[in-house]
Amino acid sequence: MPGLRLENVCYQYKNGDRKVVNEVTCLFEGGKLNAVVGPSGSGKTTLLSLMAGLDQPTQGQIFIDAEPLAGLDLDRYRRERVSMIFQAFQLFPLLTALENVCFPMQLNGVPREEIPEKGKSLLSSVGITEDKYKRYPANLSGGEQQRVAIARTLATGAQVLLADEPTGNLDKVNGDKLIEILGQLAHEQGHCVIIVTHDPSIAERSDKVWRMSDGVLIEHQLASP
Repeated sequence: MPGLRLENVCYQYKNGDRKVVNEVTCLFEGGKLNAVVGPSGSGKTTLLSLMAGLDQPTQGQIFIDAEPLAGLDLDRYRRERVSMIFQAFQLFPLLTALENVCFPMQLNGVPREEIPEKGKSLLSSVGITEDKYKRYPANLSGGEQQRVAIARTLATGAQVLLADEPTGNLDKVNGDKLIEILGQLAHEQGHCVIIVTHDPSIAERSDKVWRMSDGVLIEHQLASP
C-alpha cells in the first residue's frame, strides 16, 4: 500500500530563527486514516506543504513508496501521486461539478471517450446524485462542494490524500459524512489519508493520531476500546 515516510525532516524559513518543522521522523501508512492535530502555529500546515511537494525540507528526506521526493518531478508527483483537499473546496467556479472532476483526467491523458463516465462514477461514489452533475459550485451546498472536491482528488489517481481542515466550512452532519468517506477510501481502497485538523472528533475516528507542537511531531497512543 502507498505511504509517506519522513526521515529527520526539518524546515526553517530563510532568515528564520527557529525550525518550523523540527526533526520529524514518522511513517504514514496506506490503508489508514491519519490525523495530525495541534495548536495554530505548531507547524501542521507547513508539514502538509512539505509532503505535497510544495516546499522542500531544509534537512532530511521524504519518501513515497521508498522513492525520495527530492528525486522526483514534483509537478508530476502532485498531478498523479498525491492530491490535496482544502477547507475552501477550491473548485473551479465556472465549471460544473462533472467538469471539475473531469478536468484532472484531461491533464493526465485519460482517453477522452472514457472521461465522462469515469467522472460520473466518481461523483456517485461520494454521494453526488445525477441531478447535481451539471450544477455549478455556487449552486451546491458546502457539503456537496466538498464531496465534489474529493471526487476531483480521486480523478487524479493519487493514492495519497492530504486534507487541510476539510471539515472547517461544514456543519457536523456534513463533516461526519466527509470523514466517513475518507475513512472508506483508506480502509476499503487502501489510500493513505492524512488530515490536518483542529477537530477532536476527527482524531477520535482516526486510526492514528499525531500531535504537533513547536514543530515536533509525536504519535499519540489511542486509548484501547
